[in-house]
Amino acid sequence: SCDDINIYRQLAGGVIGAQLLHGSANPIGGQSALVKFRWGYTPEKMKIEGADGFIKFALGENVKQSNWGDRSRIRYPQTRMGVEQTYYNYFTKAREYQKQWGTYNAAKVKGVSPRRDIELDALSEILNKKRFITCHSYVQSEINMLMHVADSFNFKVNTFTHILEGYKVADKMKAHGVNASTFADWWAYKYEVIDAIPYNAAILTKVGINTAINSDDAEMARRLNQEAAKAVKYGALSESEAWKMVTINPAKMLHIDNRTGSIKTGKDADVVVWSDNPLSIYAKAEKT
Repeated sequence: SCDDINIYRQLAGGVIGAQLLHGSANPIGGQSALVKFRWGYTPEKMKIEGADGFIKFALGENVKQSNWGDRSRIRYPQTRMGVEQTYYNYFTKAREYQKQWGTYNAAKVKGVSPRRDIELDALSEILNKKRFITCHSYVQSEINMLMHVADSFNFKVNTFTHILEGYKVADKMKAHGVNASTFADWWAYKYEVIDAIPYNAAILTKVGINTAINSDDAEMARRLNQEAAKAVKYGALSESEAWKMVTINPAKMLHIDNRTGSIKTGKDADVVVWSDNPLSIYAKAEKT
């Protein structure tokens, strides 16, 4: 809710907004929201006006759940290959759905319209480049897989989040045109993050990928300034490059850089006053 204490804590850490994404248990998840942390406003008023539509996708262990015990073996998909097939099945359905509606709308004499399907409406928006994918991801094989699926249906993945093996396929990500939103150095919580390295964000940046530092942990999220600073230590990025990872870079990947992410005439007054160099562990956000 709009008066959740966590919103106040994020503001106290100099964070002005967020992309709200649910968990990662499904290959194709629900639609997400872009919000400003407007303390005390109603939930609808927290939404960023006119923002593009996004949707949560997910890959990996969270999706297939085959190692979650016997009670988790009753649903499909149970393998990484099954996850890929899920995408092909549903995007093929969405393409056929679009054709049906196209034929109906083009007909001079209207008959019974196709059955409306709100799931396929959302997937059709992806195919038509009107809704954009933010995908939970870890390992290189699956990163490549989803980009290949997208290429097959002539759309682009907007952002890979977490993306801890992104450094292995940075060249392919650059060619695809995808953004990367990664953890600074958070791993060792499951096997598929075993190849994570703290140089990931710097390597992605140097290849030319628009890269941001994110967190889905409430405590770490309000210390994004310190998370960004780690890219100076690991990867020798300049302070300005590191600072962009928590300012203009995420604004670009969320398609809201015309109004936030930097201080410029005509943009929203999203300003943080820091007590010290914001990349310093001693810096406090005095005002947001």
